[in-house]
Amino acid sequence: MTITPVRDLRRILPKTYDHRRQVLSEISTVLSQHQYLQPVLDRYVFNDGKARTLVSLTGTIEVFYEGKRYNIPVRLWLKESYPRTAPICFVKPTPEMVIVTSRHVNSNGEILMPYLDEWRHTQCDLHSLIQVMKAVFSEVPPLRLRLYPEDSGSAYQKCSVEEISHVTLDRKDDLPFSEHNETVC
Repeated sequence: MTITPVRDLRRILPKTYDHRRQVLSEISTVLSQHQYLQPVLDRYVFNDGKARTLVSLTGTIEVFYEGKRYNIPVRLWLKESYPRTAPICFVKPTPEMVIVTSRHVNSNGEILMPYLDEWRHTQCDLHSLIQVMKAVFSEVPPLRLRLYPEDSGSAYQKCSVEEISHVTLDRKDDLPFSEHNETVC
């Protein structure tokens, strides 16, 4: 993984990119507005096993959820055909985080949104994509902190939205809780 200053991106952006000038312009625009994203040149392995050296925007985007600010780690891969094709986007949890699967994020952390599915190069761009992500993640955060010590085994442990809506308590006498004694908060 090579983090690249914007001024050097023009020189190292692979010549395989079809629309280099537009890619550079969009990256520059995004980086001027999102200080915690950086261009990174790295190998991306596609589902068919083929690997390509691609540029990504890697870092965090700021999201407000229930009045608090959170930094969501993301990685936005730009294929060589970008901006004609949508980026491949992921949330990238730190070891203290787990992925919260939803209709917008799958168990691998891939971001799934209509904006990406309906990508039109003349109408869609990286800055707008990030704005959509911020709006969606402000409603349903894609990550959460680990709740239990046993969560620490895997950096990419997953849960669903339903799993974080309640807490299960264990009784010390190993008897099940009675339905009448449970409290729903």
